[in-house]
Amino acid sequence: MQLQGKIVFSYSCFLTEDTRMSFHLSGIDPGLYADLFVLDDETLRQFGAMRCSADSDHGFPCRVSLQDARRGEDLLLLSYEHQPAASPYRASGPIFVRRGASRAVLPQGVVPPYVSSRLISLRAYNGADMMIDADVHEGEHVALALARLFDDPAVAYVHLHNARQGCFSCVALRS
Repeated sequence: MQLQGKIVFSYSCFLTEDTRMSFHLSGIDPGLYADLFVLDDETLRQFGAMRCSADSDHGFPCRVSLQDARRGEDLLLLSYEHQPAASPYRASGPIFVRRGASRAVLPQGVVPPYVSSRLISLRAYNGADMMIDADVHEGEHVALALARLFDDPAVAYVHLHNARQGCFSCVALRS
C-alpha cells in the first residue's frame, strides 16, 4: 500500500509516505489444538503438553488469536513446529493456546499490542525456506522493520519470535 504523503500512526510505529506495508500477520490454526482441551492432564503430558491458567493479563501470548490471555483464562502450553520445512532451519518450540481462540489474520500492516509490547526477533526466509536476514527490534518498531524486510523480493515470509524467551510468536506473510 502506498501512503499518499501522510504520516500515519499505527500501534506506536510512525510510517512515512515512502513506507509500503506489504505484510500481514497471521495466527496459527486453532483446529490443531481444540480437541486437546478436553483431555485429562495425564493424557496431555503424553502429548508433551500441559494445561495452565493465566495468572496475569500479560505474559501468556496466544499464538492463535495474537492476543495476551487475560487473568484466569485457560490455556495449553505445548510444543509447536513453527518451521516444518525440510531445511536446516526446521524448528519447534513452546507456545500458549487459549481455549476457544479464533485465528487472527490481521489487516495489511497491522501489528497488535501482542507484538508491539515485546522485544521481537525477526527471521526472514526465502522461497527455499532458508534464512536470509534476521534482526531484533523493540515491538513498536516491528511494523517498519517488517516493511523493510519485505522490500527485498527474495523474502517469502518472516517468523517473529519473542526475543527474550525465544518462543515463536507469529508469521508475517507478504500481502
